[in-house]
Parts: sequence; C-alpha cells; structure tokens
Amino acid sequence: MKKLTVALLFGGKSGEHEVSLRSAASILKALDRGKYEVIPIGITKEGQWRSDPGFLEAAFPDILSDGRTVLLPPDPLDHSLIQILSDTKAIGNQARIDVVFPALHGTYGEDGTIQGLLDMANLPYVGAGVLGSSVGMDKDVMKRLLQHAGLPIVDFLVVLDHHWRANRQAVRSSIENQLGYPCFVKPANLGSSVGISKVKNAAALDLAMDLAAQYDRKIIIEQGLDVREIECSVLGNDDPLASLPGEIVPSHEFYDYESKYLDESSRLLIPAPLEESQTKAVQELAIRTFLVTECSGLARVDFFVDKKTNLIYVNEINTLPGFTSISMYPKLWEATGLGYSELIDRLIQLAIERHQGRQAKKTTY
Repeated sequence: MKKLTVALLFGGKSGEHEVSLRSAASILKALDRGKYEVIPIGITKEGQWRSDPGFLEAAFPDILSDGRTVLLPPDPLDHSLIQILSDTKAIGNQARIDVVFPALHGTYGEDGTIQGLLDMANLPYVGAGVLGSSVGMDKDVMKRLLQHAGLPIVDFLVVLDHHWRANRQAVRSSIENQLGYPCFVKPANLGSSVGISKVKNAAALDLAMDLAAQYDRKIIIEQGLDVREIECSVLGNDDPLASLPGEIVPSHEFYDYESKYLDESSRLLIPAPLEESQTKAVQELAIRTFLVTECSGLARVDFFVDKKTNLIYVNEINTLPGFTSISMYPKLWEATGLGYSELIDRLIQLAIERHQGRQAKKTTY
C-alpha cells in the first residue's frame, strides 16, 4: 500500500505552545514509518509556519528556529504544502498532503481556527471540526450546552474582562453571593490549566481574576467542591467508544500546569478505583458529552466526583488532549487495550472516514 503523507502540526500561537511540542514529539516517534511519510510543521509563537528544506523527517524541534517558511493554501484542489524561499519569496518545493494531525493545544489550534483552514483546503484532519472544536474550547458555551442537555455540571459564573476592570466590587459581590469560597477562576478559552487559580478567600480573588484576564476576555468562575478528579477518553465519530476511566491524584492542591507537565509526583490511577456503577456512569456521560458538543475523532472528558455525596459532575471536554508520554488520554486507551501506535492509526483512519463522509454530501443545488 502507498504510504500516507501526514502533516504533523505543532507549536502554535498559544499559552500551550510548550505542551504541544511535547505531544508532537511523542506522536512523531510513534508514527509507523512503514505506513506514513511525515512532514513536521512547526508553528512559531508568532504564528509563522516552518518546515525543513527537504520537508520530510526534519530534526525536531529545530524547525521552529531553522526551518523555512511554508504555507498551506486554502485551495480545495491542491492539497499541497508550499515552501517559500526566504531570499526571493519565490515558491520552492511542494509536498502533497494526505491527512493532517494537528498536535496543537489551546488558541489557534484547538478552537476551530485551524480546522476552518483545513476544511477550506479540503484536507482530512484528526479531531473535531470547526463547531466541536470551538465549543470544546469555550468553557462558557460548553457548559451552557451541557446544562441545556441535562448533563450535571457545577455552578458557575462568567465575567467579561472589561466588566471586571470597571466593576470590581460588583463582580466580587456576585461571586461571593452566588458561588462563595473556595472557587476556581479560569480563562474561558484555554487549557492545560494555564491561568487557573483556586481562590479560598476574598483576598486572593483579585489576583486570580487579573491572571485569568491576561489570557482571555471571558473569565469563568466555578464553585469549588471537595472532589476526586476523574478522566475518561473517547474515540470515534458518530458511534464513539469510551475508555476505562482514570483518576488523578495531584501533587498540588489541584491538577495545575506544574502538576501535569513538570512535577512527576502526581499520581495517575488507571483504572480509577470506582464502583462498577460509577465507571459505567462516567463512560455514558463521557459519550453523551462528546455527542452533545459535536465532537469527532478524539476527546478527553474530565469529571468531578463529590467526596461527600458521590455525585458525578462533567467538568469539561478537551478536543485535542495532551499526547505526551505521561498524558492521560493515550494511557487510558492503553489500559483499555489499544496501544499508542494503534491509537494513532485509528485516529488517522477516523479523520479519513469523516472526510469521506463530508465529501459525499452535496455542496450545490
């Protein structure tokens, strides 16, 4: 069989740039070279796309500093990556792409923007489409959809950054009256726990709100409960499957950025020590969340289990979860019986299947 050419996108103009590098390095290592030619494409923090002069099998991650500028034109008939010769700005090499694996997290990678470009270019790609990606990225819209569908979520408020700056006392009063302490303050459009704070009292609220406002115009404030943190991986398109759940026992007070990526003392319990009925409930809620938010390909759904009541709450869905060597998404599938390389194969197959389904639909009348 002819090898598929996979364009692996990584980096990006996001607060999760470094996380993306880790994910892409693991994916690059695991891609079966007997099945795939790989074009690693690094996106700088300024948003410039770069690859190596020969396109294939570049040194990683030197592309970000040494690679040449490349472009993906939104031409539905081309399917080619174009290299720009920096000295003359002329078009250099071209490489035809079969499928894109966007190992991008956060803004401009997980929010529907890159997915829109890939749709215009008529290329299959791993993960959710424009709508699912944007819904999954925006915790405000996501939670309102889940709430409308009758899925259990914790109480929350949303505040715009300019309202916070103009009416600090009124916002403080709303948070204290409706949610109380402790609470969690987050940027609405970001992941990997970037910009998140646990607020235990009024004295800490201003700093947490100001931090979240640095990353997004919408700030989401959630009720803080005494909970266990459970995660479940979902795989598929229209008939998705859920993995065994896992539990995170963070080294810090909650599963923040350092606990996820820097401090190896956090523990991942796989499978999670849950009652059989709880495991089934988590898996069913994970699939319902995946479908309600219009996801496809992959997602990780995060849950809270109240330590006092055992009630299960959907926290959020991540449409492009971390793929690092210590990430929960691939580890949960490994425990369920699907290894890392096989998981990547399946994701690429799902991307192509979804694309073929879209191609079969009429676009003219």
